[in-house]
Amino acid sequence: MRLRSAALAASALTLAFAVPLSAQEVTLPEYPETRTGEVVETLFGEEIADPYRWLEADVRNDEQVAAWVKEQSEFTDAYLKALPANEWFKERIGALLDYERFGIPQKAGEYYFYTRNTGLQNQSPLYVRHGLEAEPRLLIDPNAWADDGATALAGWEPSENGKLMAYAVQDGGTDWRIIRVLDVETGEPLEDEIRWAKFTGISWLGNKGFFYSRFPEPEEGQDFQALNYNQAVWYHELGTPQSQDRMVFATPDHPERGHGLGVSDDGRWGFVISSLGTDAKYEVHVIDFADDSGEWKARPLVTGFENAWNPVDTIGTRAFFVTNRDAPRYRIVTTDLSADTPEWTTIVPESEQPIDGASIVGDKLIVTYLKDATTRAAVYDLQGNPLDDIELGELGTAGGFGGKPGDPETFYTFTSFNRPGTIYRLNVDTGETSTFAAPELTFDPDRFVTEQKFYTSKDGTRVPMFIVRRKDVTGPAPTLLYGYGGFDISLTPGFSASRMAWLQAGGAFALANIRGGGEYGKAWHDAGRLANKQNVFDDFIAAGEYLKANGYTSEGGLAIQGGSNGGLLVGAVVNQRPDLFDAANAAVGVMDMLRFDRWTAGRYWVDDYGYPSKEADFRVLRTYSPYHNIRSGVDYPAVLVTTADTDDRVVPGHSFKYAAALQAADLGDKPQLIRIETRAGHGSGKPTDKAIEEGADVLGFLAHWTGLNVPVEEAEAPVDD
Repeated sequence: MRLRSAALAASALTLAFAVPLSAQEVTLPEYPETRTGEVVETLFGEEIADPYRWLEADVRNDEQVAAWVKEQSEFTDAYLKALPANEWFKERIGALLDYERFGIPQKAGEYYFYTRNTGLQNQSPLYVRHGLEAEPRLLIDPNAWADDGATALAGWEPSENGKLMAYAVQDGGTDWRIIRVLDVETGEPLEDEIRWAKFTGISWLGNKGFFYSRFPEPEEGQDFQALNYNQAVWYHELGTPQSQDRMVFATPDHPERGHGLGVSDDGRWGFVISSLGTDAKYEVHVIDFADDSGEWKARPLVTGFENAWNPVDTIGTRAFFVTNRDAPRYRIVTTDLSADTPEWTTIVPESEQPIDGASIVGDKLIVTYLKDATTRAAVYDLQGNPLDDIELGELGTAGGFGGKPGDPETFYTFTSFNRPGTIYRLNVDTGETSTFAAPELTFDPDRFVTEQKFYTSKDGTRVPMFIVRRKDVTGPAPTLLYGYGGFDISLTPGFSASRMAWLQAGGAFALANIRGGGEYGKAWHDAGRLANKQNVFDDFIAAGEYLKANGYTSEGGLAIQGGSNGGLLVGAVVNQRPDLFDAANAAVGVMDMLRFDRWTAGRYWVDDYGYPSKEADFRVLRTYSPYHNIRSGVDYPAVLVTTADTDDRVVPGHSFKYAAALQAADLGDKPQLIRIETRAGHGSGKPTDKAIEEGADVLGFLAHWTGLNVPVEEAEAPVDD
């Protein structure tokens, strides 16, 4: 396509932006006015002003907040659409996404189920094959559910024989789910419908019904903000209304506890996993469905909320678990469920590489590990004796390996920064691997190089970082640095069309595996949470310093990005080192660390952040809360805050308040803007067209303020042709 000129872009705007030939000379009108309130609270002897508390109200129910969102959106949209690189990135991201891609197949009975997207479909439809070599048949097409493409297929699970499919519907990005059922043979929906399911899986008991987790229906108007308490496990029998569903497990005396139930592959055992928050500290109860009484009595197997206990599967009465009890990097243990008192036997011990997952396939155990944030996979027998390694690429991420005892077939995917996921079929009995689905790429992955470097943080800790560039980009280049650093979540290599567009434009991309994640097990996580949270920010700052000191990043060319907890990361480090960074994208971030536990799932996060109501934790939170530590009178980088109106994970009030405070402060000449998506949430379920638009807006902004000049003359053809 022909790239629209900056002058043409400016002529279509409703606000008067001046766009000279030099991108760095784009001028910014006065920000829209934001009303300030007079809220001041005294917390542990300190007066805390909260002038934008009124922006916490739900945009759907509050006219003043809705008007503020509308004004800010129009202002930001006009600015972003005037940036010279925006249209180029939109074209490139769309072209890079326009390839056929598949989800990992799941087998049930004689059927294989998988998602497939032809390229630019807003949502990925679900297909079925009656046999692996059979012709695929479209089973569910979520693209027909909403004109704007914002209603998604959020999860699905076939019954034991594969003849029924329970699936979860997500509307507008919310965490709430509606569960429905259809007949796989006919494609016809059944009348069954489940409401108010959230943070749940779907676990069939044979072919007649399934388990799910739900919360009580919230008060009217509080769907997207009320705290979530009293989650319970329910059983739904097909053909009955939800009002007749059976409550299987609940703890009304402990409403803060969350519960989920999984069923063993043979259908005999149910494992109820209970948690208090986001920490991997669980209690486990077990139900024997072979009990003729039909009472489904849940007896305790593990108590105390002290360690992770992740069920793998069962063979008869022998249960397999992955645990970090006495093993910070995890081990695999077994116990006899028929015994009165469980005795745990280690079959795969802890090693230097943290265990990332395990599954039983046929008569083998497949175990995945993380080695410096990349996947390794190995095959064991069911006594824990090592048999073989599964050959994978050097710097990449593998996932899948699902299966069941007695069937040697499994599927897995492998991806890296320069390679979209390829799906493989593996027979664990023969070791034979074949390709199930490989993408037809629109670019040459060999034009890009990935390095893994290790740098030293402020306290001397050695931290890994991936750096990706085009091979011909050998000198300093505008660099996009990404991080997360929390909740035991590991960042590993993976393909992103937006990141690839940045690389094709000549930029570099860096991913820092900072503390707070799970890359090196429990100790790595513990070193970046609660009173140790500053280590996360120090690690990320040290990554930026390394990139500049070692010639990767051009002068004035360091952009940073993070989402959710990573949005908090971006907000915190921008406050602490505004001189180091040149542009920032803080996405769906937790920005008010003194009030985060007051909405939806926020109360769960105290495991990583601490309790604002406890003085010791408050003192830590106060030091880094992005909203409360903006430094007026100091030059800041250009900041683009991004959020969505239906985000009921990290409510958008966090970003609204933070952006208002940025705009009110004296932070120099660079812009502080907020982009607010509609009919979208925390990220999952976002339609492809919205993802392309957002990616182009964000990269156009970051490119503009880091000096990344897109190859305008090549805009009509793919860069790699």
